[in-house]
Amino acid sequence: MKTWSMSELISPMVQQIPPSGIRKFFSMAEGNKDIISLGVGEPDFVTPERVRAACVRALELGRTSYTPNAGLLELREEIASYLYNGFQVKYEPANEIIVTVGGSEAIDLALRALIAPGDEIVVHVPNYIAYSPIAQLNGGKVVQVETYAKDHFKLTAEALKAALTSCSKVLIINYPNNPTGGIMTYEDWLPILKVVEEHNLIVISDEIYAELTYDEKHVSFASLPGMKERTLLISGFSKAFAMTGWRIGYACGNHELIAAMLKIHQYTVMCAPIIGQVAAIESLRNGLEDKDMMIESYAQRRRMFVKGLREIGLPCHEPRGAFYAFPSIAHTGLDSDAFAQKLLMDAGVAAVPGHVFGLGGEGFIRCSYASSVPRLTEALDRIDRCLRASGLSG
Repeated sequence: MKTWSMSELISPMVQQIPPSGIRKFFSMAEGNKDIISLGVGEPDFVTPERVRAACVRALELGRTSYTPNAGLLELREEIASYLYNGFQVKYEPANEIIVTVGGSEAIDLALRALIAPGDEIVVHVPNYIAYSPIAQLNGGKVVQVETYAKDHFKLTAEALKAALTSCSKVLIINYPNNPTGGIMTYEDWLPILKVVEEHNLIVISDEIYAELTYDEKHVSFASLPGMKERTLLISGFSKAFAMTGWRIGYACGNHELIAAMLKIHQYTVMCAPIIGQVAAIESLRNGLEDKDMMIESYAQRRRMFVKGLREIGLPCHEPRGAFYAFPSIAHTGLDSDAFAQKLLMDAGVAAVPGHVFGLGGEGFIRCSYASSVPRLTEALDRIDRCLRASGLSG
């Protein structure tokens, strides 16, 4: 009988993709109560009580069925109203919005619907780690455009132009940015808009942190002149609404692209969970004050944590969005993976090495400040002691 191994049967493309660098450090910290985890981008708030109560009522009424593939119409109507009032972009609930299983499914659906063999997918980096693997799994070629701390990690038109070829099809943007906390203003976007038009690009704009800006209001790329039709806006309820486990996201855009995504969604997922959709409706109708309270808390933690990082010798640009700090560890002489390992083993603090976020991430670590002030204060103390003991203080 011929010998064989399961690894021989697994797709080579899947085998080539590394496991999540974020989850690696989260898994190492999981179950150890002595470790302070700054690794995973998850709010430390529980979903507000009024939202949980609405779901309990729905369950008691027997709301446990499938929903329409695109999601409950009343939720799509609430999303459309929320985006129009908050970000000045208008969508038709019936055919320009699809409710997905988190923002991640929306990204996957978009890339599946758009990519043909040989297409180039342009991604500014450092950036969320899932974009490149999903693009590769769907047959796309990923082109990275590096951004820099000296520019506050903003994407520039010059860098974008230099990366484009005749095969460039999709630009993925993520502002407010994970992992850097960078944002783009209206003025920052205008040169990018011109490049997008000149090269006929489709834009996937991941705006999951849209509500989490601290100095100025988020500007949706879809709200720019002429950009709605060529932009797919992706967002969800995980971050600003403290609903990570409910897995409700959404995508808004051109009705033909949404229809193509819906076709894939019908065959793979069918619909997002009804209870999560009920929770999302309640959040939009009655939970905006809860959202604003949580955002104010993140703003206070941001000021405290970034100040603390600088005081212990870790230079850190000012994050103006999301809930991450991205301090430089270049002066220590350690690469980001070795530094993160040292923090975990010697200080009991889990952070994510910057290299997992693509070009330009090496020399940094990502720290989430979506944790309580006492935990953040203790983490800073532990990092400080570790640096001093190792002779790595700045």
